Amino acid sequence: MAARSRLPFRQLAAAQGPFARINRRVHEAAARTEAAYPPVIPSRTAKSKSAKRQRVAELFERLRAADAQEKVETLTKIQRKKYIVYPQTFALNADRWYQHFTKTAYISGLPPGLSGAAVEDAGVDADALRAFTRSSLLQESWHLKKRRPFLQKEQQQLAAPFLRNLVSGLRSGLVQGNPVLRTSSLDFDPQVSFYWMRGQRIIPRGHQSGRLEPIRFQIEDKPHSQLRTPHQLPELVPLESDISADVPVILSSPDKLPLFRRQNENNIFTGSKLADPCHYGHTQFHLVPDRFRRDKMIKKNLKDQIEVNLRANGISSLFAWTGAQAMYQGFWCGQDLTRPFVSQAVITDGQYFSFFCYQLNTLALTAETDVGNTRKNVCWGTESMPLYESITDDNVIGWNDDVFMILVKFLLNRP
Repeated sequence: MAARSRLPFRQLAAAQGPFARINRRVHEAAARTEAAYPPVIPSRTAKSKSAKRQRVAELFERLRAADAQEKVETLTKIQRKKYIVYPQTFALNADRWYQHFTKTAYISGLPPGLSGAAVEDAGVDADALRAFTRSSLLQESWHLKKRRPFLQKEQQQLAAPFLRNLVSGLRSGLVQGNPVLRTSSLDFDPQVSFYWMRGQRIIPRGHQSGRLEPIRFQIEDKPHSQLRTPHQLPELVPLESDISADVPVILSSPDKLPLFRRQNENNIFTGSKLADPCHYGHTQFHLVPDRFRRDKMIKKNLKDQIEVNLRANGISSLFAWTGAQAMYQGFWCGQDLTRPFVSQAVITDGQYFSFFCYQLNTLALTAETDVGNTRKNVCWGTESMPLYESITDDNVIGWNDDVFMILVKFLLNRP
């Protein structure tokens, strides 16, 4: 005799009975019913996480519809302590830290099109430019009788006047080969600033201890001089290109570099006001200060840090300059770039020259906007190369024409 089997109630209700039909009718009726009330929005004055997200979303929507001036004022309005990044720093191995702070991949060498030394096609009198550069060197180092410089003022007394004359003379001599220089603006001792956020940290103490807050950074840079043009330099690589070089990831706190948090005013500034027609950066010129001169670094047994400091200077200075240019055009971390921004830099102590090219591809560096962002900023750079060996008896010894031609090629770069 077969044993009796029991079916579960749910299975029995699904197989027979009106329960399944009733359930189906209920769901169909609910799907056809429209909402009678608007969605519940968190209070703007509440202290909940949802209310904070709502306030941030509303702020971002207002900023996307605002003009560039209002964006800069709103993003720099709230004052918090921030890490002050110094382009010319005494910290060891600062270049990798600066790459992490700015999400910059470094590539040794110059990009294609700038490494060549042929300028004859531009219609430039190279011999006259060489003679002018030699005479500028002799003028400051041999012909003028200058008193002995004060402590830590030798660069300002000897190298700074030479660089000033060199930049002004080359700009005037290359106008025929690069008409963009005719309408450019040459600034001496400008102030360049940039404020941004990168990563998060846990607040260690105070009434908000244990909460997450963004890590804020501020660059205060003061180059020797800079060239600004009304037209943007061409891109070096496509915006969405896959860069083979990696960005270093440093998990330690910036205090370990060391960097220090200060209550400085948030500032985003390219060296000119937003209404200036020359709002694109062409080339910056930086002078190595006395305390970082090559002979003093070697005397301190820091020869390996000479090129490291130059790379850190080039990366941080050009990131601040291109970032401020992008902010002047209305881009920010919540509204990323639609075109890259390119600028150049020359760093010298009067004898050795280093050349850097920087392309800004993204400003989405905060913890929220960097998720899934495959873009990275790119910096090309060379090691320092001597323009000459020495100056004796009214003559420049060991002239390096390759370095001079790279400098001319930089200034001939145009849109």
